[in-house]
Amino acid sequence: MTDSPARPAPLADPHLVYDPLAGDGPKDVVVLGSTGSIGTQAIDLVLRNPDRFRVTALSANGGRVALLAEQAHRLRVRTVAVAREDVVPALREALAAAYGPGEPLPEILAGPRAATEVAASDCHTVLNGITGSIGLAPTLAALEAGRTLALANKESLIVGGPLVTALAKPGQIIPVDSEHAALFQALAAGTRADVRKLVVTASGGPFRGRTKADLAHVTVQDALAHPTWAMGPVITVNSATLVNKGLEVIEAHLLYDIPFDRIEVVVHPQSYVHSMVEFTDGSTLAQATPPDMRGPIAIGLGWPERVPDAAPAFDWSKASTWEFFPLDNEAFPSVDLARHVGRLAGTAPAVFNAANEECVAAFLDGVLPFNGIMETVTRVVEEHGTPGTGTSLTVSDVLEAETWARTRAREITATTATAEARA
Repeated sequence: MTDSPARPAPLADPHLVYDPLAGDGPKDVVVLGSTGSIGTQAIDLVLRNPDRFRVTALSANGGRVALLAEQAHRLRVRTVAVAREDVVPALREALAAAYGPGEPLPEILAGPRAATEVAASDCHTVLNGITGSIGLAPTLAALEAGRTLALANKESLIVGGPLVTALAKPGQIIPVDSEHAALFQALAAGTRADVRKLVVTASGGPFRGRTKADLAHVTVQDALAHPTWAMGPVITVNSATLVNKGLEVIEAHLLYDIPFDRIEVVVHPQSYVHSMVEFTDGSTLAQATPPDMRGPIAIGLGWPERVPDAAPAFDWSKASTWEFFPLDNEAFPSVDLARHVGRLAGTAPAVFNAANEECVAAFLDGVLPFNGIMETVTRVVEEHGTPGTGTSLTVSDVLEAETWARTRAREITATTATAEARA
């Protein structure tokens, strides 16, 4: 099976700078997903660098209105957006408590399209830190509005595929995932023709070294005990199944236009080397920092400039050991399956991602065993087949495929749970 046709140029190219609103003073930034892990660390970076960045709008789901109100006040934003309309009264109350008497309150937008509206608002850079494929519409809105997109929401690129690549101008997307920010920086050392291979590193998650049989009875608590990173439950389970690496392989293919057979995954437990680029002369460049997402966020917001002291550096006076291991594809079949759906293209990646989200939710609820996540996702992908939408993909295609995949994953999960209950 061959890879999808190559585009004329990589989507993310460190040699190109998309900066239509370049000028003096701090960059105006919109932060989507401001109360999540990426959003809170981005705001920390902004507050430490007021001469470089100024946040004009925030968006969040609405589950942490007190934090959102505090962020809005500290940053003096113009607009606050929440996806949940039911939390607007609580948000108004929280804003009134955070702001002093006589201080003007920010505009409030609410509803499913609120994040999309602020993504298209007047700013220089949109940081998309939303989790899940719901980040697609804001990604498309930011690109269409001509904003630089600092992309932490990998799902929008993966499920959107040609929708995103058709809108993005050269240099308009700066990746924020630690792995893709690492590749982005390493690629600056050579030309596209110099690249032989991309090497994406994986911590191995909490189950590194275990066999498929070992994983049959692991618990939710086991899966959430990540040895390196502190993340939300969905992303942490994706790290345990290595679905996150599968998604990152697809993302790397789309960002850098490197064929899937030249994108490798290796396990690196220390998470010091975030990814590597092997060049045709045999040399390999590795981007390394202690595990801290503020470095990749700073690349996304500041490129082509670097933000001094954005994240901790290594203390080279202390001894350390860096290890690398091959990926066990039998215990963790998610990466091979991701390559398969990436090659299928069309709506296949959306089906893969949506089915996985449903299965992770079922696992977290205690309905599905750990190995059942990938078994169910694989079955959904196989049943979906090859729809043949290719580059004619539309948003409706994506939404329809996601809806089918979620429904089918729930049906399979319910059948599996019933069978196990009777056993």
